[in-house]
Amino acid sequence: MGDILAHESELLGLVKEYLDFAEFEDTLKTFSKECKMKGKPLSKTAGGSLKDSKSLIIQKNLVTAFDNGDQKVFFSLWEEHVPSSIRDHDSLAQKLEFYLHIHFAIYLLKHSIGRPDKEDLDERISYFRTYLETKGAALSQTTEFLPFYALPFVPNPMVHPSFKELFQDSWTPELKLKLEKFLALIFKASNTPKLLTLYVGRTEGEGERENLQQLHQQLVEAERRSMTYLKRYNKIQADYHNLIGVTAELVDSLEATVSGKMITPEYLQSVCVRLFSDQMRQSLAHSVDFTRPGTASTMLRASLAPGKLKDVPLLPSLDYEKLKKDLILGSDRLKAFLLQALRWRLTTSHPGEQRETVLEAYIGNDLLDCHSHSQRTVLQLLHSKSEVVRQYMARLINAFASLAGGRLYLAQSTKVLRMLEERLKEEDEDIVTRENVLGALQKFSLRRPLQTAMIRDGLIFWLIDILKDPDCLSDYTLEYSVALLMNLCLRSAGKNMCAKVAGLVLKVLSDLLGHENHEIQPYVNGALYSILSIPSIREEARAMGMEDILRCFIKEGNAEMVRQIEFIIKQLNSGSFIYNLSFSDDDEDEDDEDHDTMEADLDKDELIQPQLGELSGEKLLTTEYLGSVTQSLTSPQMSQVIVGAKSREPVSQQSASRDSDFRRRRMWMQVT
Repeated sequence: MGDILAHESELLGLVKEYLDFAEFEDTLKTFSKECKMKGKPLSKTAGGSLKDSKSLIIQKNLVTAFDNGDQKVFFSLWEEHVPSSIRDHDSLAQKLEFYLHIHFAIYLLKHSIGRPDKEDLDERISYFRTYLETKGAALSQTTEFLPFYALPFVPNPMVHPSFKELFQDSWTPELKLKLEKFLALIFKASNTPKLLTLYVGRTEGEGERENLQQLHQQLVEAERRSMTYLKRYNKIQADYHNLIGVTAELVDSLEATVSGKMITPEYLQSVCVRLFSDQMRQSLAHSVDFTRPGTASTMLRASLAPGKLKDVPLLPSLDYEKLKKDLILGSDRLKAFLLQALRWRLTTSHPGEQRETVLEAYIGNDLLDCHSHSQRTVLQLLHSKSEVVRQYMARLINAFASLAGGRLYLAQSTKVLRMLEERLKEEDEDIVTRENVLGALQKFSLRRPLQTAMIRDGLIFWLIDILKDPDCLSDYTLEYSVALLMNLCLRSAGKNMCAKVAGLVLKVLSDLLGHENHEIQPYVNGALYSILSIPSIREEARAMGMEDILRCFIKEGNAEMVRQIEFIIKQLNSGSFIYNLSFSDDDEDEDDEDHDTMEADLDKDELIQPQLGELSGEKLLTTEYLGSVTQSLTSPQMSQVIVGAKSREPVSQQSASRDSDFRRRRMWMQVT
């Protein structure tokens, strides 16, 4: 009962304080009288009138000291009553303080009758010089204040053109007005009733969360562009290496001709074919006569000209019932070839209508049995005893996850996520399988409900454990692991998970800051910034000397890296409670990207090759599994998935308007 009365007294005191602040005099009298009649005690926290009176006296004393040129009294009151957090960090306060020091330094020059007292003037100039060399040094790089650093060394500032403004009649009154406004603002803020402070703090917190969501969207767009440029760079680099190789061979051939050796047409043809794209090589090898002078050079120049867009035919429809049956009951080798062929249909199809049609057919026929309640499904191939089948199933799922419609399809059922998580934690033999499972999970982590499920399933702990030894990981695994960890750390539930093992998480992330793979740095920075919003993690970070570790990387990093680390340090040194800017665990709004582009890694290092007479790829599908011309959807659920996917902008238009390739999620929240 005592606790209730204590809280009641405090609440009543807050109401009384606000009524006094808002000048509801009659209401305050009635309120106080009724509280007294009912025996309701009022907290003694209220006392606005006394505070206001004291504040007015302090402001008056400061202004009086300003008018009288009493430097010591003024700065004694200034340092005592203006909070250090404002004096040291508020740019307005710092600028005002700089000009106040100038005011007192030249006070005698402006107000003395005759020549000013030399000893007093020297003391003021010396005081100003000390300020410039200590606290005022922070503004030495600011153009506005730079000329004033010469003031202590000028014999007669009154006639110097750089300081002409200081000695105009309007300068001191204008500075006094700025001082009065600043003091009124500062002391009003200190007298603000607690009830109003609580309300404003809550409102500002909601606004900050909205700003974070906008920044998150901007980040997604920046990451899309980043991966586009990265892929272009990789293509240019590959072409460059190819060109260097061809050039070296041509130089050898030219040297050979000096010795009288002839260059054969077959050799010239092989060199020229290497210079063209994969799509042209096969036809060129048989249809072009390179013995004719000028043929090679003409074709090379023609290859630089942009080609005209051609109509891309739709791929033949398939018998999906037979396909799914063989995927479940066929031999492991047949399953592997079918999974490979189905993946190739997606990865090699032309972006636009052709790829959309392929994906719609897969989804419409529930190719992966995401909505099947049967005991044996295609999804269970993830747990096949065959390493090849497991890997090719993971590759196919990763290909689905690379497309917006595919992610929507896979996300309809949580069993896909559960199976991927199980495969991730159990797979310790095949690196490529784990890479593709991890890649799919990272793409899923942009969808809020799947994020929540991953956090609840303890995926953060698995990621931290594997990242303890990053040198044992492939680049793909390392980048996707850190990116996935950062995505999960954006959520409040994810941060709280990290708080349970704060020391380990901080050690792993600080070690990763110095890793030679610089692609992961934005992810690591983003994860650090996010989890340091938790007070317990900040305390742990300070205890382990995190700031010193971060400052080591400031000395070595590029401009963007330095900027990010500075914001992490600012987050680390925040002493007050930080409003939780993370997305609420209860907020399940979709946050996925309508973004379609395949990664080259999906088709790397194929494990199986067809033997003589063995069918594979598109030939296997169209020979053994050719279906009817039209395919009907199998369920209303499938129809909803496809409608959801098609309601977005067509892929071909996306590629043209946004120039977007699906990328590894390079996360750094641009809170900076």
